[in-house]
Amino acid sequence: MQKLVTVFGGSGFVGRYVVRALAKDGWRIRVAVRHTNVAHELPVMGDVGQIEVLQANIRYPDSVARTLEGASAVVNLVGVLYEAGRQGFDALHSAAARSLAGQAAGLGIERFVQVSAIGADPNSPSKYAQSKAAGEAAVRAAIPSADVVRPSIVFGPEDDFFNRFAGLAAISPVLPLIGGGTTKFQPVYAGDVGAAVAAVLADPVSAGRTYELGGPGVYTFRQLLEMMLRETRHRRALLPIPTPIAKVMGQAGDLQARLLPVIAPQITADQVALLQRDNVADPALPGLDALGVMPTALEGVLPTYLWKYRKGGQFAQPVLMRG
Repeated sequence: MQKLVTVFGGSGFVGRYVVRALAKDGWRIRVAVRHTNVAHELPVMGDVGQIEVLQANIRYPDSVARTLEGASAVVNLVGVLYEAGRQGFDALHSAAARSLAGQAAGLGIERFVQVSAIGADPNSPSKYAQSKAAGEAAVRAAIPSADVVRPSIVFGPEDDFFNRFAGLAAISPVLPLIGGGTTKFQPVYAGDVGAAVAAVLADPVSAGRTYELGGPGVYTFRQLLEMMLRETRHRRALLPIPTPIAKVMGQAGDLQARLLPVIAPQITADQVALLQRDNVADPALPGLDALGVMPTALEGVLPTYLWKYRKGGQFAQPVLMRG
């Protein structure tokens, strides 16, 4: 009989790739989601009956309990990029992770994968990074054998990074370079993150390890925006924004998130704080190579989805970029 894994956050951008990879590996999968209407495509990612979608809210233990019945493993991908209403960093990244891991431990579940983020640090100036670190610690306190997977920024057709800035470039002649655009990133493909999570669960020796996942290239924030502009065929000025001014912009984004939580702000004060540190995998920690996953190059994937932002579409002619 196939082993059963319960996945929280499986209807999100990265979660879909994780579910697909686990299905390919032969797991029976129970996907716990707040809104089942946004998960209608998940059951067709596997064989008939292999993937089940259940309504649950990770913040409410009673709704979580039934999703864990009979499971031998849990994957937690629940997270938010900005705070809005009850969907706060501490509530989701820390308290909910603690509660979920505690319930799983009570049922004797020892395989638990906590998907966190590079930069998770209790001493970070970012509340997001602090809460991610608190979530890791809470999960490990309940289940010492839990694995932690920390990706850098994740790219793919539904990502929140390149799509956001490509959309902005379509309507604005200027793009902001927060803090001067020197922060370094190691973008990792969503499909590689999914494969990594599946590989972690397939290897019992991996229990209790922390993985940092980055792609084959390291780029500055400026370089990533320049790459996006080349693919979208837009000429746009890149304007360095000093950190103090960026903080004011972030505060305006915080206000928007409070007043209009359904619309993602362009930047928040916490994201400005997060951009003060590089987002690159620690070479001292195992990564994609240790899991047998060949990292996918950013340059090979961006053209497959950023073309939709070009004037003229997929077959628009290239333009010369400003130096």
